[in-house]
Amino acid sequence: MELLLALAPIPLSIYRMLDRLVGIQKKVRYTMSKPKPIPEGMHALTPHLTCAGADQAIEFYKKAFHAIEVMRLPGPDGKVMHAQLRIGDSVLMLADEFPEHCGQHEFLKGSRVTIHLCVENVDAVVEAACAAGATVTMPVADMFWGDRYGRLLDPYGHHWSVATHLRDMTPQEMMEAMGACMA
Repeated sequence: MELLLALAPIPLSIYRMLDRLVGIQKKVRYTMSKPKPIPEGMHALTPHLTCAGADQAIEFYKKAFHAIEVMRLPGPDGKVMHAQLRIGDSVLMLADEFPEHCGQHEFLKGSRVTIHLCVENVDAVVEAACAAGATVTMPVADMFWGDRYGRLLDPYGHHWSVATHLRDMTPQEMMEAMGACMA
């Protein structure tokens, strides 16, 4: 089987796991003479979530954050080996958990990471996320640093902060506003 790496880059660790799980031969060809260190459409930092029930998580992110599914690599037993979604101009990668191959992920009992999402209308996005099954952990409000901001917990244990930038502020203006807010 020949795999083509042109549309959506997949981490080498996923190929290795695929080879172990389903016996795919690792024949890889590139459509470009020299790949870019950071592929087109990707950023230097990309969140990669492990979810118990990645199929349902993908549907949730589509409803809650208008994510667009870029690609999905099916794994054994109906699980998702690797998927990429696009939210705005950024990629979100996710997969089902495979504790038998990757170890148990303790963070599934409560993530210590928050994914920050910048949007045009924070109120509408938080409302859509809640309708899709998220829980508000911090109601949306105007913040001293110039954003309208709120926080959510998605049904898969991941924390999200959602913000609409309202005004540019200097560090001094933020310090003064924080002082007034804390007084």
